[in-house]
Amino acid sequence: MDGQASEFVSYYGNSLKLVKCSPRVAQSYNIVAAADATIWQVYPELLASDRKSLVEAVLAGGIPRSVAIEPLPPFGSRSLLLFSTERGLGVLETRDAVAASQASIGDPDRALLLHQARHDALTGLANRRQFSHDLEARLPTKSGQKFALMQIDLDDFKPVNDTLGHGAGDIVLKMTAERIQAVLHDRETAYRLAGDEFAVIQVLDDQPAEAERLAESLVGAFKDPFTIDGISVFVGASVGIAIAPRDGNTGEQLMKAADIALYAAKNDGRGRARMFNRSMMIMLEQREMLRRSLRVALGEQQFFIEYQPLVKVAGGIVGFEALLRWRHPYAGVIPPGLFIPMAEADGLMGDIGAWVLEQACREALTWPVNFIVSVNVSPAEFLSSGFTDRITRILDEVGFPAERLEFEITETVLLERTSNNLDRLHTLEVLGIRIALDDFGTRYSSLSHLQNFPFDTIKIDRHFIDDIETNPKSQTIVRFIIGLAHGLGMQVTAEGVQTAGQKAWLSRRKCDRLQGNLLGAPMSAEFVSEFLRHSSFAMSEGPGQRMIPDSD
Repeated sequence: MDGQASEFVSYYGNSLKLVKCSPRVAQSYNIVAAADATIWQVYPELLASDRKSLVEAVLAGGIPRSVAIEPLPPFGSRSLLLFSTERGLGVLETRDAVAASQASIGDPDRALLLHQARHDALTGLANRRQFSHDLEARLPTKSGQKFALMQIDLDDFKPVNDTLGHGAGDIVLKMTAERIQAVLHDRETAYRLAGDEFAVIQVLDDQPAEAERLAESLVGAFKDPFTIDGISVFVGASVGIAIAPRDGNTGEQLMKAADIALYAAKNDGRGRARMFNRSMMIMLEQREMLRRSLRVALGEQQFFIEYQPLVKVAGGIVGFEALLRWRHPYAGVIPPGLFIPMAEADGLMGDIGAWVLEQACREALTWPVNFIVSVNVSPAEFLSSGFTDRITRILDEVGFPAERLEFEITETVLLERTSNNLDRLHTLEVLGIRIALDDFGTRYSSLSHLQNFPFDTIKIDRHFIDDIETNPKSQTIVRFIIGLAHGLGMQVTAEGVQTAGQKAWLSRRKCDRLQGNLLGAPMSAEFVSEFLRHSSFAMSEGPGQRMIPDSD
């Protein structure tokens, strides 16, 4: 704290025993020299019932409170004590402490205002202002000293706000602060920077070992779901780690290194921690080069489509899924998992998606008339204005029957602006376009989605198919999905079928369609005709025939 308040600060740990105090407190209150001095001995005025209950309330609820007391010099009249709970103070063996800050009653709210200026009102953690102060105070590091900076970002937090409301989001943020604090030890301090962004400064010399230990604990603290009004919500955490002075010896350098490491953790699949290294910088530069190249890829005809067969279990090709590819003139073929998020972030998916749909429909006109073409629709594209009008225009221009088109969407689409989404899905249904729910079971699966939205097909993610022959849990999940879909009059497609054993197991459980390299790998449009000539699968019935649920 500033001024007088900064000089009159004391910390009390287990059983409210004094563990640390400023020199001015030690000089003014002789009692602190005694062994095992408690807050009641330092400030006997607090033994009054109303004041004692106030201190206990701070411990129980974590909300800062202030109380006026009779002063010792140098305070002129009465003094104000501000009590707050703190963690990671490096105070002997305790992790939780009460901090008492003393200020003149002449400015009664000064200590409280100082505390509020440096702490986040929602979570009680130190805020960005305090973080910047603490970080800069330790830089540049002295010879031989090290410390770690960790950037923490929540995974899948936005859907909580979108589906359950901002009140639920605030609850998650409060519980996030509690989970972070619960794994901290001495000389480790947590901060809330903004939104769902948090940070930890760890002042320990055994680096990077100590940072790796703490980062593992932080990620592990988010394995269990958050429970909000009886609803279980899974929100993970990704952590980026930078070590001073190795990765930077200024605040800007260290923050940039931690940000890059955090990006790497997100890019590697989220729910993990990554330590900064120089290769990450190179990868980031390469990514920015790809981002710039992506803006001209469509105009220079660098995109192309491959098609993977959709096959009925009983025999017969139903159609093909259109898979977007990008052949960069220098980097070669870029994985869609890399460039599609870039295109979504840069607002390019509307134009790219329109090109994919038009190209796929034109090429599908050369197939047998009963074959469908399945096209993936990204959330950014689906949520864009004029989406259904654009689809109608393309189908009319190409002359492609709407009943031969299937859109694949993920549950991410359903998490924002639900009423608008339902209207759009119903519009597609009226046009005759089939709708498949992709990657079912891997995101935010909700049975209400199946009840409220007009799906024709559920696609089981390959994650559940990989070990379907040996894993009883995967088998149970897949059997449930098949039974549920059939009960709702929907078909089921299993993705990633690689072995005859997987095909046989799915066939016995009456899965409707299969997709995977066992049935046919993705192929160019030119190779589709040759594949059909040599395929062992018979022609299937037309796409207009939809599944009828069992009478029972």
